Amino acid sequence: MRRQLVTGLMMTLSMIVLVGLAYPLAMTGIAQGLMKSRANGSYVSENGKVVGSSLIGQSFNLKSGAPDPRYFQPRPSAAGTGYDAMSSGGSNDGPSSKTLIANVAARVAAYRKLNGLSATATVPVDAVTASASGLDPDISVANATLQAPRVAQARKLETSQVLALVKSHTDDRQLGIFGEKTVNVLDLNLALDNKS
Repeated sequence: MRRQLVTGLMMTLSMIVLVGLAYPLAMTGIAQGLMKSRANGSYVSENGKVVGSSLIGQSFNLKSGAPDPRYFQPRPSAAGTGYDAMSSGGSNDGPSSKTLIANVAARVAAYRKLNGLSATATVPVDAVTASASGLDPDISVANATLQAPRVAQARKLETSQVLALVKSHTDDRQLGIFGEKTVNVLDLNLALDNKS
């Protein structure tokens, strides 16, 4: 009996050291050595100040809470009160949900109004639906293209200049075949601030 207890205790201590200390330290060391920026949260700094993460979306609103017309707007967020990384998650509303249908209809109307589009203009799906995490930092190229004239007008730039920025900040498909081309909203908005 004593031998079995000692063996069990030794195995427990060995596993604590191996799985609880050695493995996490090794993985942390590898991550810090090979991809330090990603391992530390992919923070984006501007003038020595952290302004966000390239992996987590954020809102670009006026103090009143309305969307700031000078900035490209991200996807809607269902994470907490909006882009709350502590409450990551979608709304879990399915395609037949009356709440989802009403929310999307309201978002379509607001998107058209904000961007000066006609009442029948097609709106990209990513402009009116939240991602599964609620923290998606990217929008589609179509979404960015529709927002470009508004941003150009608010910043007193030529639309062609803003569209050139969109093009230069467009990321290719993952591995060249998965998904669609996207634009990181934070990176694009920072580029706009540096241009204006």
